[in-house]
Amino acid sequence: MMASDIPEGFERQTRRSPLTDPWEPIYSKQTPDAIILGLRLATAHTNARGFGHGGLIAALTDKAMGHSCGHKMRGAHSLVTVSMSIDFISSAQIGQWLLFESEVIKTGGTLCFAQCRVTTDDAVIARANGTFRVVKKELA
Repeated sequence: MMASDIPEGFERQTRRSPLTDPWEPIYSKQTPDAIILGLRLATAHTNARGFGHGGLIAALTDKAMGHSCGHKMRGAHSLVTVSMSIDFISSAQIGQWLLFESEVIKTGGTLCFAQCRVTTDDAVIARANGTFRVVKKELA
C-alpha cells in the first residue's frame, strides 16, 4: 500500500491494541469533535465470501465511538463499552477505503453516547450506536 492510497489528513493510528494489531495499518484523523478511523480493506479483513467482515466493522465502530467520546471529554477519562448496536446496510470489497465517522451525542459524568457511520465510496455500509461508561483514569 502506498501513501497515495490514503486520503489526505489521515496518519497511522497511535492507539493500538492486541485486537486490532493484525488489521494494521489503521489510520486516524482528529477533528475538534471526533476521531475518524480509516482502513484500506485487504484480504485479511474479509469473510469467506471476500466481503469486509462484520466483526472487523463492529470492532472499529466501537473503537471510533469510544475514542471520540474520550477525545470530546479531553482525555480526562477512560471509557468502557456498555452497549452497542450495529446495522449492516451493504458490503465492502477488497481495495475500498472504509471510513468510520463518529458523532458524540452526549457526554456525562457516568455515561457517554455516540453514533458512527461507516462509508465506502460515499455509500453507507453500516451504522452503529454506542453507550460508554465513564471511568476516572488511575494516576500512575
